[in-house]
Amino acid sequence: MTDEIHDVLLAVGPNDRDHVTTILDAALGVVVPTGASVTLLHVFPRSEYESLLEKIESGTGTLDPDELAARHEGINTPVARLEEAGIDYDIRGVIGDPDVEIVRLAEELDVDRIFIGGSSRSPTGKAVFGDHAQQVLLNASCPVTYVQRD
Repeated sequence: MTDEIHDVLLAVGPNDRDHVTTILDAALGVVVPTGASVTLLHVFPRSEYESLLEKIESGTGTLDPDELAARHEGINTPVARLEEAGIDYDIRGVIGDPDVEIVRLAEELDVDRIFIGGSSRSPTGKAVFGDHAQQVLLNASCPVTYVQRD
């Protein structure tokens, strides 16, 4: 097994708007020295996807999740920073549960590392409400860098 990093997955969710710079800084600390490429991922719950489609009304038919993710405001900051740093990137959007879809796409793309953000929760809070980041940490087949929100 090699420790080389060629591809990383950076998951950006709706709760990461104010935290995306911190997650991106962590990712760039690995991506820049290794020359890895980045896949930016936004997972849309079905209701959010449908709501955003109604707001956009593209006139060209239904946007697929990748196209909608590329237009999503939460992706703008990471895209600008990656372009500024000269990093190769791709934008992906999927519909579903974040914990399932992040792990599924990471395996599909055979990434070497996942970067995710999350909030601090008590053990009881995790048990009662669940925690997407915790499920990714437990189920991913590659290393996961977890960046905690303040």
